[in-house]
Amino acid sequence: MRILITGGAGFIGSNLAARGIRLGSEVTVLDNLSRPGSSWNLEWIRSLGSFDFVRADIRDFSALLSLFRSKQFDVVFHEAAQVAVTTSVQDPRTDFEVNALGTLNFLEAIRLTGQNPVFIYASTNKVYGPLSSLTVTEQNGRYAFQALSRGVPETHPLDFHSPYGCSTGAADQYVLDYRRIYGLKTIIFRQSCIYGPRQMGVEDQGWVAWFAICSVLGRPITIYGDGKQVRDVLYIDDLVDLYFRGVTVEPHLRSAVFNVGSGLEQAVSLLEVIHLLEQELGHPIEVRYSDWRPGDQRVYVSDIRAVCDAFQWAPKILPRQGISALLLWIRRHQDIFHNLNSER
Repeated sequence: MRILITGGAGFIGSNLAARGIRLGSEVTVLDNLSRPGSSWNLEWIRSLGSFDFVRADIRDFSALLSLFRSKQFDVVFHEAAQVAVTTSVQDPRTDFEVNALGTLNFLEAIRLTGQNPVFIYASTNKVYGPLSSLTVTEQNGRYAFQALSRGVPETHPLDFHSPYGCSTGAADQYVLDYRRIYGLKTIIFRQSCIYGPRQMGVEDQGWVAWFAICSVLGRPITIYGDGKQVRDVLYIDDLVDLYFRGVTVEPHLRSAVFNVGSGLEQAVSLLEVIHLLEQELGHPIEVRYSDWRPGDQRVYVSDIRAVCDAFQWAPKILPRQGISALLLWIRRHQDIFHNLNSER
């Protein structure tokens, strides 16, 4: 299987590349190496086996067109993106060019070269906005939806908030429409909070990894709000399993859009994650509080019944197991995180 992974030196991309190499696939990693830690991830992938590396920016349409004219692909995992809401507010033009235009560039390169690989796009639950139309209650020290007993379904109205929500939402809809209009084999995964090894979490993106990194390095954690916010966190290995299932399941799909998370059973609050970290590390963590961030969802839990049914898939790794594995990986590489944080 010939696989192209955009953002292949990032968190999700590097884990996808590792799985592909281990399966004996012909893997091509495309990345511009702009994100801190991406060069380190690339070296790790190199230690696993052979693959092709293309250093390119997805905003460069001519580079993408040249790539698809020179190589044939069976699968494209599109992970390259600008992923932080705060960054999008500071620089909305770059956010748009990377997320919306960059995705369109890929779709057009595929269409114009006549290729038709399975194209899986990493979208986000942020396309649903702050979910202000849903009533949220507090139960047992955490927030919960009053009406949606299984979480947010794919049929929930889209409501783009922030430049990041707009750019990713626009890309989401282009990926969907290229399936309808041009017959491309596209799949959209509207992902919740993914976490795990090789994630260089920062305060405004990758919060589970950020909490874990701070706890290992002995730094305080700032919670924006009251910490009762709830998310359905999904461990990276479970997500990678889903991506590779998507390659074989695509011809049988009736829908192309799926909410992806761990669902209601594995949802946790921010405070509960900190408690798990304290239990694993055996010491208290300093927590500070600040004002709520605009548009923050008090609760987001994916209704994953559609994706579980379509792909015959289910999350396997519980939050306690995943956080334990993440902590072990961070502790093994503390020097890297000291260096990364000094660069930021």
